[in-house]
Amino acid sequence: MKRLNTIVLGLFTFLLFEACVEQTKQIPFEDEIAAIQTKFAPDKRVALFDVSALQQKGDIILKGESNLPDALDALKGKLATLNVRVIDSVQLLPSEALDGKTQAVINISVANLRSNPKHSAELATQGTLGTPVKVLKEAGGWYYIQTPDKYLSWVDDGGITLMEPQRFEDWKTGDKIIYTKTYGHAYVDAGENEVVSDLVAGNVLEFVKLAANHFVVAYPDGRIAMVRFDEAESYSGWIQKMDPTPENLVATSKTLTGVPYLWGGTSTKGMDCSGFTKTVYFLNGMVIPRDASQQVHTGRQIDENRNFDHLKKGDLLFFGRKATDSTKEKVVHVGMWIGNDEFIHASNMVRVSSVDPNALNFDEYNLNRYLRTKRILKEKDNDLIDLTKTPVFR
Repeated sequence: MKRLNTIVLGLFTFLLFEACVEQTKQIPFEDEIAAIQTKFAPDKRVALFDVSALQQKGDIILKGESNLPDALDALKGKLATLNVRVIDSVQLLPSEALDGKTQAVINISVANLRSNPKHSAELATQGTLGTPVKVLKEAGGWYYIQTPDKYLSWVDDGGITLMEPQRFEDWKTGDKIIYTKTYGHAYVDAGENEVVSDLVAGNVLEFVKLAANHFVVAYPDGRIAMVRFDEAESYSGWIQKMDPTPENLVATSKTLTGVPYLWGGTSTKGMDCSGFTKTVYFLNGMVIPRDASQQVHTGRQIDENRNFDHLKKGDLLFFGRKATDSTKEKVVHVGMWIGNDEFIHASNMVRVSSVDPNALNFDEYNLNRYLRTKRILKEKDNDLIDLTKTPVFR
């Protein structure tokens, strides 16, 4: 019996050793793949490079998917310099299964864009009506898309209208209107007895014709509706007169006071902190990155020492955890400076807080985690889109 136990123990030890060896095996060309990912896709929220290598006899099989053909070419080029024979099995996106329908337009007032293809997944961001998106693949009635700010997420098939290239080109070049009221509706007829859908600030629709007191408009899916003159204006007129100023940014931000906080929200139905600053800037003709941790890398630094006298209205204040010897800095919150020692931000709801300890709305919590202030208004930056110069909607 003792001998049997010894044999069993030895066998167990051998298997455990083999398992440990298996776990510590070096993944083929892991460092080379990581280097390419760091260069071409350092932020997984805006770039996809999910590639791995599998060794099969004398060959290396590359597997996974990416929407970055240049990154894949760079990896294969690197492996070629190492005299490695490569079999390329990486799925490049957009997927061929889409049959050319690689463009779409958000078709409802606010589409909820999620981190995974299911309604129970985290709300990653939102897309408002009329926003053009790139379509990368489909899975079970959900589409993996990329918004103009490059954010990657999933939307269900009710949230977008897929378009053939020519239809998409017609949509882009056609006349449009932009909804400018915080919240309202589009109607079936001038009597406004029946609603076609709700609308939120920033919604963009195709212009069809003028009626007595309404714009006649078309949705991406072809629905026809009427929108009140006093709640919208022509997109071309809106963009031509667009000259964002600090005062206009503050005025826009005040129209959103009281809008409830919603994690992942970027619309007047609900917004998180960076969704709020994103919406304020969009309504003033600028598309800025989605998240606070992305916004902080844009524009020009103004302060990091609580010298708030240096700030101008419209500057973005960032909050979070400072870097230490063992941890990286972590940006978790953003607000917008409005003057008078105050900033406006989405925290529980959109509200105004102060950095003045004597003020009734003094925000000691956020002051204690203040990191820096950046100025993005009229700054040149590849991650800041000026709608007067970049035809996102036209």
